[in-house]
Amino acid sequence: MDRTSIAIIGCGNMGGSIAKALSESNNFAVSVFDSDKAKAEKFASENNASVLSCISDATAMDVVLIAVKPQILPSISEDLKNLKPGLFISIAAGFDIATLEKMLEGKVARYMPNLAARTKKAVTAVAFSLSMENSDKKLAMDIANSFGSAFELEEKLFSAFIGISGSAIAYVFEMIHQIAMGGVREGIAYPKSLEIVRDTFESATSLLKESGLGAVELETMVCSAGGTTIEGVKALEDGNLGATLINAVSAAAEKSRKMEAKGR
Repeated sequence: MDRTSIAIIGCGNMGGSIAKALSESNNFAVSVFDSDKAKAEKFASENNASVLSCISDATAMDVVLIAVKPQILPSISEDLKNLKPGLFISIAAGFDIATLEKMLEGKVARYMPNLAARTKKAVTAVAFSLSMENSDKKLAMDIANSFGSAFELEEKLFSAFIGISGSAIAYVFEMIHQIAMGGVREGIAYPKSLEIVRDTFESATSLLKESGLGAVELETMVCSAGGTTIEGVKALEDGNLGATLINAVSAAAEKSRKMEAKGR
């Protein structure tokens, strides 16, 4: 079976994680470029990938995935435009599809992944232009699913996605840390407490995914009348956790919308 050739432009945390996941698949022939050539060469030597000496070496690739920082993109747009791949995929925040299509003069899919790409557990929002063919949509979804789970969303919902996933993964880390610190307060050493809390979060998400039940249904199953859990839930309510989390989602989404408006 012919492999899809894909060039990853940028080997930072996200680009490198995506490239690593794709290089471990038999479906993709991965090439990487980074302005730091030593970084690209090190990545290629440790993974099943080739190094591009310059962006123009990515000419005629099936897919070019742009993983550079948003402020870098305009400075390399001319080089990218000359590549003429079958499909561009961008993870650059702040540039909508209409802007990218005008800049790159090609078909563009847009990704919004989160940090867990490095463990092939990323949650990625995917948006397409209205004119995108189904075969290109399938390819873009297949690539995103290779490093986690992908959700097709209207582009106007990307800011909301950032609030509940792209940025929210950090909120989860914060909750894990603080609950672990609660364990420390009660006498469990932090490393052990953190390990327990980490596995508790994993067990909760697994149960939520596999049971088909809603979060509220599962929460009420844990809360016995007059028991320990309802006391803890009451403390969360007294601390206004629900409103705080909702406000955190809205704050990240609003910042995203401002960045998007600036990038147009």
